[in-house]
Amino acid sequence: MNVLPGLLLALVLAFAGQFLSEFIGKDLMGLPKSPVSAIMMAIILGIIIRNTFTLPNIMQDGIRFGLVRVLRLGIVLLGIRLSLGQAGAIGLQALPVIIGAVAAALIVVTFLARRLGLSGKLGTLIAVGTSICGATAIVATAPTIAAKDNEVAYAVACITLFGVIAMLLYPFAGHFIFDGDAFKSGLFLGTSVHETAQVAGAGLVYQQYYNEPQALDVATVTKLVRNLGMLLVIPLMSIVYHRNHSDGTEAPAWYTMIPLFVIGFALMSLLRTVGDMGEQPFGVLEPALWQAIVSHTKEAAELCLGVAMAAVGLGTSIRGLADIGLKPLGAGLVAALLVGGVSIALISLLY
Repeated sequence: MNVLPGLLLALVLAFAGQFLSEFIGKDLMGLPKSPVSAIMMAIILGIIIRNTFTLPNIMQDGIRFGLVRVLRLGIVLLGIRLSLGQAGAIGLQALPVIIGAVAAALIVVTFLARRLGLSGKLGTLIAVGTSICGATAIVATAPTIAAKDNEVAYAVACITLFGVIAMLLYPFAGHFIFDGDAFKSGLFLGTSVHETAQVAGAGLVYQQYYNEPQALDVATVTKLVRNLGMLLVIPLMSIVYHRNHSDGTEAPAWYTMIPLFVIGFALMSLLRTVGDMGEQPFGVLEPALWQAIVSHTKEAAELCLGVAMAAVGLGTSIRGLADIGLKPLGAGLVAALLVGGVSIALISLLY
């Protein structure tokens, strides 16, 4: 596997997004700070290249590496932004909204898919992908219900399409709906955008446009807690499916569904917690050196996420969506709107 060509392309697009952001905002618009998000520019550049040119196969491994491995490294490094207590507090506050949004998606989308005449497997995949963590949940659920390759591909395409749209639009919608409240907006992004990569991208867009890092922190922690829902939801959906279908498949062991980057994020938060204790971090470091380490780690996290967002764009094929058909897209659209609506309602009611 040669990851270098595709990874370099994603890295170039991440830096190109930063350049265009500065050029448009400062040089063309004459503003002291660019109002154009570098992350958004990287995503858009990736989508344009992916759908304008035929990328050689040698690029695919690197693009996938950026979307999966580099993204997860970025998420882990983001953990240093918060102490363990801060991360835990955000997770507890987000839990009621997560539960409500996940439950609504599972119940309504499964029912809707049946009414639209979709296969039970495809309906189940769209439901878990929308409610939990996008393609990861879809791929984890597929073997438990013996889903066909085309059903997995359709479900992933639906999640990708509406997740990318949400990633680009929801930061502005959240800022408007919640009157600039960064905590509520981050909670909204973490519960309503599908993929972990898309949530991170939306949080970064919000941070860059409104200079509110809290939105990214809240969105990230909320999404990681939501990801842990796989431990319950995937076996549950498998059981529900097998009540009506018997094909000999079984739910995977629970421990295989714990995302390791969630543990990594928690460990980085623990490191920040210990490092901030006392006057001398870890008993050996100078406070200025520890703050420099924290600062550089934050910068590395955002660079990783920038590369991952460029990879998201490079992996988004608009042409391939035409083969899906209107019914799966309709189910995916309703699912996305439902989760977003429930999230807004619960946040407005509870906070």
